[in-house]
Amino acid sequence: MTALFEHSPWVEARADARPASGDRHADLMAVVHDATPDEQLALIRAHPELAGKAAIDKTLTDASAAEQASAGLDRLTPPEYARFHALNAAYRARFDFPFIICVRMTDKAGILAAMEQRLSHGREEEIATALAQIGEIVRLRLEDMA
Repeated sequence: MTALFEHSPWVEARADARPASGDRHADLMAVVHDATPDEQLALIRAHPELAGKAAIDKTLTDASAAEQASAGLDRLTPPEYARFHALNAAYRARFDFPFIICVRMTDKAGILAAMEQRLSHGREEEIATALAQIGEIVRLRLEDMA
């Protein structure tokens, strides 16, 4: 089994237990969408904060480390790091889960703008957005494996 989902092997295991449709991404995302709200939150919470403690401690998964590096999050200036830290804290305080975005589809400025903009979302909208972003992350990881 691969590590398509951050610390959440249950998604792939459930997809593997179902009849395959021929579209692996769709099969995986069907599991995510069929999951209970608590399971969906656990999936979201399994993701690291961007430029957060796991990045500093070098405990990110290999995929997350490469993805964050692709957006330059491993090369932040002290003011950029402070801004990420403040936005991560505000986001977590508002939603009780980390900000999720497919960093390979944007850059530092785009990530920061999205963090600021998404702080105005309602919780249900943000859960849906986080799950959609996880879907994009998984789609790109599947493409990398092809």
